[in-house]
Amino acid sequence: MAAVNVASRVDALEMALASGEDRLEPESTARARAVLSRTTERMRLGAEYTVVALAGSTGSGKSSLFNALAGLEVAQVGARRPTTATPTACVWGSGADDLLDWLEVPRRHRTARESVLDGDRESDLHGLVLLDLPDHDSTQLTHRLEVDRLVRLVDLLVWVVDPQKYADDLLHKRYLQRLAGHEAVMLIVLNQIDRVPLGAVDAIKADLRRLLAEDGLKNVRVLATSAV
Repeated sequence: MAAVNVASRVDALEMALASGEDRLEPESTARARAVLSRTTERMRLGAEYTVVALAGSTGSGKSSLFNALAGLEVAQVGARRPTTATPTACVWGSGADDLLDWLEVPRRHRTARESVLDGDRESDLHGLVLLDLPDHDSTQLTHRLEVDRLVRLVDLLVWVVDPQKYADDLLHKRYLQRLAGHEAVMLIVLNQIDRVPLGAVDAIKADLRRLLAEDGLKNVRVLATSAV
């Protein structure tokens, strides 16, 4: 969505609250105020960078996919929970520190991707901030709360699912169903397709699309991939 479009929507929402706040439900007003606060702060930080977050469950291959996209072994990879405890960032470009501070990404978990060796090859990604989020099904409450916080702040949310757990009830009820209407800023990635027979991939994707439609995400983009 263009920044000017976001700005006009912010202005419209502020006007609606100002003119009808005394007649609106307090809970709805509080949510709207929170959205305005986050959006205004994000706009203040500029549109030079796009924040893309990889979210997923333990064992979905989320961190492996993050490393594959980064072209570096940045994120810790493992099948036992919990693995990713804090968000990890890979940044294409410089000058994103204020944005990363706002996102509360620890400085020791930030990696600058572009270098003099491959800067030209990575130039198409200049301006990208790629985040690897904690596991949304972590046994640690603090990890799950961190996912809940960052889901509200990023520009593009990529849900990484695997062929074994794509129908996980927690994922659909706690997150996807609540994000209905936000298809334009979401992407679903069916990872680990190298682990299933070639002929089964289309059937799994079809079933995943069925579940997403039931979640109210009929038009969300779905990709199949393998970090391997």
